[in-house]
Amino acid sequence: MTVYTTTSLKAELNERGWRLTPQRETILHIFQELPQGQHLSAEDLYHRLEGEGEGISLSTIYRTLKLMARMGLLRELELGEGHKHYEINQPYPHHHHHLICVKCNATIEFKNDSILKIGAKTAQKEGFHLLDCQMTIHAVCPKCQRALMPL
Repeated sequence: MTVYTTTSLKAELNERGWRLTPQRETILHIFQELPQGQHLSAEDLYHRLEGEGEGISLSTIYRTLKLMARMGLLRELELGEGHKHYEINQPYPHHHHHLICVKCNATIEFKNDSILKIGAKTAQKEGFHLLDCQMTIHAVCPKCQRALMPL
């Protein structure tokens, strides 16, 4: 996996017949500057950009997020809130997985090299090029377990 810069994103987009638009560059910078462990939905990103005076439509944001996820630049996450979240797709050793509470949506990131190795080995064996390998575990956190127990 690659760490994306504006130059490498531009080169990859050009190679595929697309352009690095100002909107795509702005969205890339937002994800590059997010603190580790923070995820954004399309709506979160839209409100953040709107607050910064950027006039990028929600439909452009959705298309850009899908494109960047297909390229392997962003990870598309199902965090149990009914809509997708995105984060920058960090290369090894920053690669991580998610443990999500199905009751309160609390999310914990964890690392496990075995999962990535199995994914890479399986992809290679089948002739695939690995873009991402992620595991999402749905569970009930200790706080929600206590709330479910009768007193």
